[in-house]
Amino acid sequence: MLPGRMSKIRLDFWPLSDFPTGSTNGNFFPADKLGWTQIGHLFVLDTYNDRWALVTGASSGIGREFAARLAGRGMHLILAARRTDLMNELAQDLLTRHGTTSHIVTIDLATADAGERLFNEIQRLNIDVELVINNAGAGLIGDIETTDPNEVRRMLTLNILTLTDLTYRLLPGMLQRGHGAIINMSSVAAFQPVAFMAGYAASKSFILHFSEALWAEARSRGVTVMGLCPGVTETEFFTLAGAPGWLQKHTAQTTTRVVRKALKGLEKRRQYLITSWKDYLITVFVRLTTRRTAVNESKRYFRPGRRLPDQSSDHPIDAGTRKKDDTFTG
Repeated sequence: MLPGRMSKIRLDFWPLSDFPTGSTNGNFFPADKLGWTQIGHLFVLDTYNDRWALVTGASSGIGREFAARLAGRGMHLILAARRTDLMNELAQDLLTRHGTTSHIVTIDLATADAGERLFNEIQRLNIDVELVINNAGAGLIGDIETTDPNEVRRMLTLNILTLTDLTYRLLPGMLQRGHGAIINMSSVAAFQPVAFMAGYAASKSFILHFSEALWAEARSRGVTVMGLCPGVTETEFFTLAGAPGWLQKHTAQTTTRVVRKALKGLEKRRQYLITSWKDYLITVFVRLTTRRTAVNESKRYFRPGRRLPDQSSDHPIDAGTRKKDDTFTG
């Protein structure tokens, strides 16, 4: 259990199972009885209330839901994305409902120096970031001939380079303070190669492995890094990735469910989290079958010939309308 929800009365409880000795019996012991030096390394966050979180890709979808949930727990927010109008609207709504402060950073996170520029802005504000939601990302769906290498490069810059840069810039401060957390947005696509979205699936595999490795390094020092792996989610992801209408033909989770599961997983200090049992079973099947079978099976889902008639076969992805710094991870 995280202390943030009880910060007003300063009673922080931890499961006895988190301690190396003693009987658990499902009981909880008040943290203030033990003292910071004895249990400080167990804290995920110092507290939610009146602390700061960075949410990238915050203008819609999962990022917007994270912002709303965290503001509801009393966190102030740094919102980073390209669509300033949507972030302004969100910030005003959160101020009205929760009284929290939002600092808006309008930035294209698919550029090579985006992580450094965003970090410099956080430094200028003199803010200690307690929680990072590395949510910004993009996808590309298409066959080999119609995939634009420039778009692939932008996607990989956003999905991998900016996320990695921000993680390594913000993680040392958390380690020095002895508490904090980072959620990196991966996907169930991370568990296998996916035909017709090869670069996207590979980038999500990187994020998952990267996050798990850092989880192992940072956990004993009071900081948690978690890879979040949702399946198909009710966002704009598939439309922006080049498959309009795809979502309407498939079962999807809500962003509310994904974020609620994510925060529960963070409280348990999970190294990664798949947000539905159905998707978890799919990843089990992938591990049990041959890699050849798994990748050939993936061809059924995004083969270009299955696209809707109103999608241009010459330009399956419109680079002029896609918002590449907003994650709509499916």
